[in-house]
Amino acid sequence: MRAILHGDVTAAARVLLLRPPEARAGFIRRLLSEADAADRYRKRTGRAHPHWGNGCLMAAALKYEAAPEPFLSDRDYAECMVIVLEAIIAWRSDAARGRNC
Repeated sequence: MRAILHGDVTAAARVLLLRPPEARAGFIRRLLSEADAADRYRKRTGRAHPHWGNGCLMAAALKYEAAPEPFLSDRDYAECMVIVLEAIIAWRSDAARGRNC
């Protein structure tokens, strides 16, 4: 997966906002997997993946409907941001141990 930037995190959190709370952790793992697969495709073919984009998390996330960005003081949005950040940390830890390959 390409480097993760602030916009990637906010895009993913906005997508999670429209999911039921119990589905959010699983959905962010799906988005990370799709972004990773798209990046592998891009590296192999030199083109963006037709469904998941160019390998960045934002491209994978924004193929789904996203809520308008609320203020960070919005509790639900803040919780979604935390879910995204925790998933990224876990994804990177797993990748360092060779589990995402």
